[in-house]
Amino acid sequence: MSIQWYPGHMNAAKKKAAEQMENIDLVIEVVDARLPEASTNPMVEELRKFRQRPCLKILNKIDLADPAATAQWADYYNAQEGVTAYPMTTKKPADVARVTDLARKLAPHRSVPTKPLRIMIMGIPNVGKSTLMNALLKKRVAKVGDEPAVTKQQQKLYLDKNTILVDTPGMLWPKIALPTDGLMLAASHAIGSNALIEEEVAVYLADEMLIHYPELLVARYGFKDIETFDGIAVVEGIAAKRGFRQKGGDYDFEKASHTFLGDYRSGILGRISLETPASRLQRLAAHEAEMAVKNAEKAAAAAEKARNAANGKRGT
Repeated sequence: MSIQWYPGHMNAAKKKAAEQMENIDLVIEVVDARLPEASTNPMVEELRKFRQRPCLKILNKIDLADPAATAQWADYYNAQEGVTAYPMTTKKPADVARVTDLARKLAPHRSVPTKPLRIMIMGIPNVGKSTLMNALLKKRVAKVGDEPAVTKQQQKLYLDKNTILVDTPGMLWPKIALPTDGLMLAASHAIGSNALIEEEVAVYLADEMLIHYPELLVARYGFKDIETFDGIAVVEGIAAKRGFRQKGGDYDFEKASHTFLGDYRSGILGRISLETPASRLQRLAAHEAEMAVKNAEKAAAAAEKARNAANGKRGT
């Protein structure tokens, strides 16, 4: 399954952000610490690099992510030119308090009354941008909701007389290249529910957890013989454990999937990361190999069609 979600307001948001980038000193990109690269918007990278703007990359929700994986991602991003990684959670005021100081260090020529520091906060839906804005300003100025894409309009706010914050709507990109990225984003609630099938997303998440975190499945659901399970068996097992059945007595796979995804999103299952820098490289390599095969097949089919057409002309 290839999940895609790009509502019309996101295209308008991209255009607006591109217009504003010229007048911005620094980009704060908020990503989900459980899937940092899958939740990195390539359009944000494109816009900020074009204007040569530094980036404070906030790996948010570290309280939900695997600490070992988060440390690897911090090293990965800190090695990139113009990028400073900051793992944090908006639930801790001390973490939030450091954001402004880190931002000012990345643009030391600004942050005075005559030259206020102009920061654009960007990121995909449901990674905590609005929560961060509210925490920084210490008041509710941005809408916060459980459903993705609550914020639909850009707004400019003064953090203090030396600092201006520009909040932008959550933006995805027109085509998600890696199918696994779409599944990770869907599992983490960054994609609208109308664009996905929860049962398929739940099976994907279960398969990943069986590989990397089987002990968390056992701890939460009390499974026995989990080494014999696949993703479908996990979701069916949740239905059995919770007594989720349809009228005819069959397991209610839909309800069990919804429950499982909710347990992951809330952190009830434990601290889980869906990718590491190493696994990311592996997925990219596999995708490139698959695309190379498809392109070769297309080229061969086109050549065969051309030969057939040429033979047809000679026969007339």
